[in-house]
Amino acid sequence: MLEMWRETARRYALLPLRIFLGVTFTYAGLDKLTSNTFFTDSANGSLLQTLHGVRDSAAIPAMVDLALKAPHGFGYAIALGELAAGLGVLFGLLGRVAALGGALISLSLWLTVSWSTTPYYYGNDLAYLMAWLPLVLAGTPYLSIDLLIRKRRTGAGAGAAVAGAAGSAAATAEGIDASAGPVRSAPPA
Repeated sequence: MLEMWRETARRYALLPLRIFLGVTFTYAGLDKLTSNTFFTDSANGSLLQTLHGVRDSAAIPAMVDLALKAPHGFGYAIALGELAAGLGVLFGLLGRVAALGGALISLSLWLTVSWSTTPYYYGNDLAYLMAWLPLVLAGTPYLSIDLLIRKRRTGAGAGAAVAGAAGSAAATAEGIDASAGPVRSAPPA
């Protein structure tokens, strides 16, 4: 029983991180898209003012210069990118790709907006970058659309998914490699 609990805990260990990053980045994208000030050039806290404010302190000022050439396009790209990364990991659709997108957004924000934050651990963009990396490596293998697609391709139904989770823990306890999947003698008709 304890071993089954440990296996379940290992399997779903990244789920809280997925939910946190998914909700946070979805909210961040929607917040930017619905903001009264983000795309207003003269407003306090607007993207344009932020870019001008961080230009000289950024690790790579050329990135800020590139964003300043089309600040509204850059703002929409960031907002839609955050939305896509957030929804992708939240629902587990192209999980690794979505996590990579979130990591790249966090990296670009760390190298520009929060680079001058002192001490560095006060800035959140580096922490977000590090949080995305386990999802880039592991993807969204459980409770995800990716899993449903994979099961449909292999012909495993919903009953097989439930039985597979219980059978996997039992097989692991018996020393059997359950990750190989079902064995078929002939292709499905």
